[in-house]
Amino acid sequence: MSYPAPTRRDPLRFCEVEGWAVVRSGTGRRSVHHETYELEFSDGRILRTRISRPPDRTGYGAALWSHILRDQFQTTPGEFWHCVRTGEPPSRGARPSPQGAIPSELAHLLQNRVGLSDDQLAAMSRQAAVERAQQYWMTGK
Repeated sequence: MSYPAPTRRDPLRFCEVEGWAVVRSGTGRRSVHHETYELEFSDGRILRTRISRPPDRTGYGAALWSHILRDQFQTTPGEFWHCVRTGEPPSRGARPSPQGAIPSELAHLLQNRVGLSDDQLAAMSRQAAVERAQQYWMTGK
């Protein structure tokens, strides 16, 4: 599929739709030449991009645009343009946690401190896992 030539406004729209945050300088000011944005994921990854100011209709070269999509936005051209055109953020393959799932930090505690096996942990409800962790914290067992 063929996509239009990207302008500086397109990455700005992408960042706004997906909820990227503006990064301020150490003094709290905005940059004069570039605006830096970052997006933090629940797994700890952080993506960063810089958009030249002003976000006008100036275009990007093919090599630079390929780098921005691949390394900074970590998305495909199709996902990028769908987001810019429709206002729907890319899914990025994220699946919501199932209702009642045991948080990974709690599972780690129960396995490594309390000594539960994978099978024991898999059989527990979230509430039972919380209660077992509380028992461990109160008694040390």
